[in-house]
Amino acid sequence: MEATALLPAEAVAAARSPASETAAEAATTGTGAAADPIGQAVALLPALPPDDTGDRYGLRLLTAAWLRGQDSEATRRGYYRDLAGWLDYCARTALEPCSARRADIDDWSASMTVNVGGNSRPPSAATRARRLAAVSSWYTYLQSNDVTDRNPTLLVKRPTSAQITASARKAPTLSVTETARLLDTAEGRAIELDTEAAWRDAAVITLLFYTALRVSAFTGADLTDLDTEAGYRVLWHSVKGKGPDGRDYVRLDGELCRVLDAYLSVRARRHPDRVTPPGPLLVTTPHPYDRTKPGDKRLTQRDVTNILRRQAELAGLPAASRLSPHSGRRTVITTLLGNDVPLAKVQDLAGHADPRTTRGYDDTNHKLASSPVTDLTRILAGHRTATPARAKQDGQAADQ
Repeated sequence: MEATALLPAEAVAAARSPASETAAEAATTGTGAAADPIGQAVALLPALPPDDTGDRYGLRLLTAAWLRGQDSEATRRGYYRDLAGWLDYCARTALEPCSARRADIDDWSASMTVNVGGNSRPPSAATRARRLAAVSSWYTYLQSNDVTDRNPTLLVKRPTSAQITASARKAPTLSVTETARLLDTAEGRAIELDTEAAWRDAAVITLLFYTALRVSAFTGADLTDLDTEAGYRVLWHSVKGKGPDGRDYVRLDGELCRVLDAYLSVRARRHPDRVTPPGPLLVTTPHPYDRTKPGDKRLTQRDVTNILRRQAELAGLPAASRLSPHSGRRTVITTLLGNDVPLAKVQDLAGHADPRTTRGYDDTNHKLASSPVTDLTRILAGHRTATPARAKQDGQAADQ
């Protein structure tokens, strides 16, 4: 985990200060925070004083330990950014983090902003709740190590679940025809260009829209995770919230296997004996002119987002600029539920513990089209006699 990749925009100014540069240098040489990427990133955070030499429980060392204890890389990055926002507030207001009170958290919460298109605006309820939860987790960790005696976030008013749900911005979902057009565009371009980058992009699209995997599952997968199980080809992957040892597999069917095999075959061309050495499943390609960039680095979520939006733009999809990797997961679940695939099977594919979570991904209106209300109306119609419409009809018949 690179320190610069973790650093959020609101901490950039503080991180570029001479004091932060000295701290980062100390972390690299091992004289400050732990000499590792997470330690280096923590050394860039504002408002955290340097740890005393030999202090096992300094704020920076504990913060690095707190980050390492998170279940996934995505959680570490998110918590780092949210904590950086709070510490930036502390630095700007000359507040020592361990002396903070509820009023300070309230003031920070009220002053929160997000940057959208170069403009600042108040964050959504979901963003506000996430930031408060991250800072609360940090203070709880410090309390458990007897570094502070209070968690100033505990009594802070947080957004309700209803407010969070109402404010959540869902990733756009594609229709069946849009999905097919995107898949055809990516594979057709790969066939036409026959380059490693084109086939990799096609593989990314097929993984997104044929498996319902979270993006971290396949960006974190290695070539050795391709396997067979009970005669089927599968991809082993990490499971959200299960820690580093949490693993499961997803079945890979023909359409996906065809594109993935083509990508791996083209990728092998640049290796001796056409054998790709062990490593990540999806990688960057060598720079055509810069030999210092030989490729073979694991793709990031940002890489996948850029690939998806670029391919969607080529396919002429209206939502191209707003798509995210989660669009693939939402689209797969919506498509399956909208075509009468049993909820239990879709829930199993998605890896949801609660079927209501799976239902929450369903963006179709098939529940309206297949509503049993019409059946109920038909059933009751034959037994009702006192409706105004029927009384009117009976009266007209009597007049005749």
